[in-house]
Amino acid sequence: MASIHRASVVVYHSTGCHLCERVLQQVRDLRDELRFDLREVDISGDPALEVAYREWLPVVEIDGRRRFTYHIQPDAFRRAVAQAAADS
Repeated sequence: MASIHRASVVVYHSTGCHLCERVLQQVRDLRDELRFDLREVDISGDPALEVAYREWLPVVEIDGRRRFTYHIQPDAFRRAVAQAAADS
């Protein structure tokens, strides 16, 4: 029996970022519906992550591909997670 791939979602965020808090809550709420693995990465104090992500926060990656910055659109997020699960 083949194993079912679960999409991997990473949200890069920072403490005190109101957009980040909103996106994190949206993604957490969608996790039960869509069954994906979620990793939350606080970039605060990490110089390399600060350079890579600060101006785009929050950043949402799905299976290693940057899919959303600043906001997510729930329907587009659902499609992206479904596509990532199907592609693997």
